[in-house]
Amino acid sequence: MSVGTDAPPLIVMKFGGTSLATEEGRRRIAAKVASEKAAGSRIVLVVSAMGRMGDPYATDTLLSLIDASYVSPHERDVLMSTGELISAVVLSAELNRQGIAACALTGADAGVRTDGRDGDATILAIDPGFLSAVLDENLVAVVAGFQGSDDAGLLNTLGRGGSDTSACALAVALGAKRLEIYTDVDGVYTADPRTVHDAQVLTRITAEELYQMASHGSKVVHAPAAELALGSGIAMRVRNTFSDAPGTEVLALSQYRPSAVATAISTADGITRLRLRLPYVKEDAQAHMAGQAAVYRVLADAGISIDMFTPMNDRVVFSIASEDLERATSALADLGLEMASRPKLGKVTLIGAGMHGVPGVMAQVADCLAKEGIDILQVADSHATISLLLDEEDVLCAARALHAAFGLGDVAQTS
Repeated sequence: MSVGTDAPPLIVMKFGGTSLATEEGRRRIAAKVASEKAAGSRIVLVVSAMGRMGDPYATDTLLSLIDASYVSPHERDVLMSTGELISAVVLSAELNRQGIAACALTGADAGVRTDGRDGDATILAIDPGFLSAVLDENLVAVVAGFQGSDDAGLLNTLGRGGSDTSACALAVALGAKRLEIYTDVDGVYTADPRTVHDAQVLTRITAEELYQMASHGSKVVHAPAAELALGSGIAMRVRNTFSDAPGTEVLALSQYRPSAVATAISTADGITRLRLRLPYVKEDAQAHMAGQAAVYRVLADAGISIDMFTPMNDRVVFSIASEDLERATSALADLGLEMASRPKLGKVTLIGAGMHGVPGVMAQVADCLAKEGIDILQVADSHATISLLLDEEDVLCAARALHAAFGLGDVAQTS
């Protein structure tokens, strides 16, 4: 979309299911929209399905209406997409009732084009032509998130949390001045506040750190959305629908480098570790490497993501989601390799753009967990993360201990 220098600023605002589930929430959304309209902004709203399991139009409630074995993956996508469509129309009606001219759009109406993968599609492109025309009519565009259509015109959904990705992709394609992700908490926390009780709201976070949090278990933002934010440099903020709190500003590393080593802790559970023994002939390294590649290829072809993989001379060790274990073992069976699994594991990840190049961070992590009597089963790290594979029962204790050890409950550090 071409935007002239005199064009009013365009903002994209995404609202989650808890924000949309009640009349009070929808009134608060309308008030925020009215404030932005009064400031002269053009507005695109992206919405999720209303509520959570048990609420009439929540995605999980819709799925409970069917036996999935009797529908195709495409039919499942069609069903799941309806929650967002209902939200878009209901919110558009509320805005119009309050005198704010609005128009509800499907993801396809908004030009979201996908790769055609049912249930977990990737956005390939945005064709903003029709959406731009809606904005040119001075209407608020209310777009159903979590969905798009492929080249054949068939509907696809983007995976759980995909409305965040819809919002970020639209913001980038439209050249939005800023993107605001609204939820029912005050911003991005240093850890899950439901389990780490001194978790603090971060005033700012780097896009890299937000992406790492999303990739390692945090539910605050959909991982593909965080990846888009990282790659695009879009101005982004995570805020609370139900308050006027400023939320958490998401910045590029060039704009903000944290002074502390660590910024946040993410956790994940439901993990199983697999250990496969490979034929090893010292003089035939090429054959050995081909054996490793065969394992990775079989899992990739089965659509199974692997994590924390460690190749060794005579084995390869990696973790997968426990829900994928049956598919993984079935897919690997034809390789004829000795295989062992260890279920009921979890992962704790220490995240911080400030840890890059700082010596002694892993030593501090190991000392901290040793004091708690927690065994570290496996470690993986990058320039901004240290991930620890643990017994599932130790994850919560480890998260709390590391949160305290790195001073993440200190309000001064998060501001």
